[in-house]
Amino acid sequence: MRFMLVAILLSGLAALSLPAHAQPSDSVIDQVPFTAVQIDRGFWAPRLATNRQVTVPYDFDKCDQTGRIANFARAGGLEDGPFQGIFYNDSDVFKVIEGASYALSLKPDPKLDAYLDDLIAKIAAAQEDDGYLYCARTLNDKNKGIGPERWSNLRVSHELYNVGHMYEAAVAHHQATGKRSFLDVAIKNADLVCKVFGPNEDQRIDVPGHEEIEIGLVRLYHATGDRKYLDQAKFFIDMRGREDLREIYGEYCQDHKPIVDQSEAVGHAVRAVYLYTGIADVAALTGDVAYTQAIDRIWHDIVARKLYITGGIGARHRGEAFGDAYELPNASAYNETCAAVANAMFNQRMFLLHGDAKYIDVLERTIYNGFLSGVSLSGDRFFYPNPLASRGDERHPWFNTSCCPVNVVRFIPSIPGYIYARREQSLYVNLFIDNQAEIELAGQPVTIAQRTSYPWDSRVKITVSPAEARRFTLNVRIPGWARSQPVPSDLYRYADDSSSAWTIRVNGQPITPDLVDGYASIDRTWKPGDVVELDLPMSVRRVLASEQVEADRGLVAIERGPIVYCAEGIDQISSEVQHLIVNDAADFTPEHQPKTLGGITVLRAQADETYINEQGEQQTRSVPITLIPYYAWAHRERTPMAVWLARDVEHARPLPAPTIANRSVATASFHNKSDSTAAMNDEIEPEFSNDQRIPRLTWWNHRGTEEWVQYNFDKPHEISSVEVYWFDDTGAGQCRVPQSWSLSARVDGKWQPVDAHGEFGVEQNKYNRVEFDPVTADALRLNVKLRDKFSGGILEWKVE
Repeated sequence: MRFMLVAILLSGLAALSLPAHAQPSDSVIDQVPFTAVQIDRGFWAPRLATNRQVTVPYDFDKCDQTGRIANFARAGGLEDGPFQGIFYNDSDVFKVIEGASYALSLKPDPKLDAYLDDLIAKIAAAQEDDGYLYCARTLNDKNKGIGPERWSNLRVSHELYNVGHMYEAAVAHHQATGKRSFLDVAIKNADLVCKVFGPNEDQRIDVPGHEEIEIGLVRLYHATGDRKYLDQAKFFIDMRGREDLREIYGEYCQDHKPIVDQSEAVGHAVRAVYLYTGIADVAALTGDVAYTQAIDRIWHDIVARKLYITGGIGARHRGEAFGDAYELPNASAYNETCAAVANAMFNQRMFLLHGDAKYIDVLERTIYNGFLSGVSLSGDRFFYPNPLASRGDERHPWFNTSCCPVNVVRFIPSIPGYIYARREQSLYVNLFIDNQAEIELAGQPVTIAQRTSYPWDSRVKITVSPAEARRFTLNVRIPGWARSQPVPSDLYRYADDSSSAWTIRVNGQPITPDLVDGYASIDRTWKPGDVVELDLPMSVRRVLASEQVEADRGLVAIERGPIVYCAEGIDQISSEVQHLIVNDAADFTPEHQPKTLGGITVLRAQADETYINEQGEQQTRSVPITLIPYYAWAHRERTPMAVWLARDVEHARPLPAPTIANRSVATASFHNKSDSTAAMNDEIEPEFSNDQRIPRLTWWNHRGTEEWVQYNFDKPHEISSVEVYWFDDTGAGQCRVPQSWSLSARVDGKWQPVDAHGEFGVEQNKYNRVEFDPVTADALRLNVKLRDKFSGGILEWKVE
């Protein structure tokens, strides 16, 4: 009986793989490929050059140093040795190849071309005879995450995630070089996947725990025209949440209910938005109405309840996940760089599906802010999380899990492909980037060029040159920010209601085109050399968040054009930012500084600051304030940063009166890269030991070790007590109050233990105070023995 039921279900699945209302068709709107667009100057040109000249070789070098490349050679029998690293490291190499392929398209490089040939030969050697490719299993890695046999632990193993990135890279390499070497490897693997997974009795019904293969399969379909890859992508999407057919993986993997029944963005943000991107791809190609309705609901959930003003997504560190509606903390925001890449991709696909400029508005906000902050101007340092407030941080050269650096390297050179799109007799101008493009529109060539200093300058000159006079529609996006709408929802709004007076001229004559779905639609007969001049006046705007966003109540963010600004301590008189008050009367003046941070426009104004004087009274005074683009922060000294600033004194945190602790320089034996020694003396009061809303210092992931933190005083002080507030995330992580601790003072250059009057407390949710015989010292060290198998940390440390 059970066998008959399963057989009926399987036969039903086969029949339902493509319903009658969802037959394949061409995408409504077609992306103009990156290969058709040339960027030689303007904002993005140096970033493309840095990505090509620095980030591509840097990432390959890191992949080589960490064994990621050697794994392929070893799996292919080209050299001896065990598997190195984490089982999803194969994907990092694929992503760098994708970025390198885009770079080759933009600028030929014989040396890089030859390097890719050699690397692809290693990957081909690692592929097993039937097409299977997963270095960790081929080399018998002992990590239990890979599962005891092929496909047996897809919730964790990343087997399908890895090869999804391989498909994308292989298509990019084929487009860039015309070679099939990598594409043939990808096709061989994809054919195996299509054979193994499906609705038939001899196939597996399962899905990847980390989505991505859906995007890759659609790209293979576009590259080969083979329908089975599109069907396979749809199968993986359809099987999510089908607990009647398989063991589901839950909300973290967007596998808690069928896709067509989902309405909210949940779980791991990158996994989620890769999935939504794949659904949009399949919906566009199949016309599946249920898919479209589902991702429309999910997109709205993100944009109306879960989107940061920078375009970043994924509020929670735990699970790298979306939070609840309006859960958008600033200092503890996760906002993974990979999630910004995924968000840009998702919104571009939503535009291709619907043709509405609101999706490009979100895409543009993301790439200029939430994404671009993730990579240094030098191209070799990276952020993994991108918080909107910090006590000071720096980008890092690499990570054990280095998905972010390798996502950066593939995304930047793909940006030319986001500028234009086409549909029949319509050409869309989506992004304002200095470029020249050769576009085929309805079978006829059109050359289009933009000359602009955007995002710093409001003027865009677009020259349209069809091969001969012809009629078509030019749709020029009028950004939401130029129409007094920072995002396409009520999550954020401008403090004033004035609309920017955008204008358009054609061959010098003002026109008033229809505004259709956010586009100025210009339908005319175009002649070679016709010029469209767009002016989007860039006034400085104050942004307010919905009152439902608790973290932003009473605060204001500042933006100009598509650029979100922040205050960084290095630019302020006090070197602090949380005490600043940007009231409604503050009048910002833009000032372009071509030699600062790669060339930026800063904003200057007279604002206020609040402070505690020596008598303990809170006071306010006028001070100059300087703001820089958010993406450019953390390139100089490590000083505090904030995007959201107080709008009035009630919501500002006053500068504390001077204390021994806050005038000291804090150091540590070690601390997690996401933490800061400055957290211990920042005068921010914890509410409980697991208060993750405020900065902290942790020794994670040192466990059971002896550690220390130290205050180097500004001058010798007589001290006689300390108070320590321990960080303990029991129930959420692996940090605990320490096993024990002690104090040592540096007197006349020598360390000596203090004579304590009581116990060195290790209680949670309170300050642990210790008094000792007075001693005059120029430094104080807190020595800690961590609990066995656990780490620990400090939220605040006071000295008297």
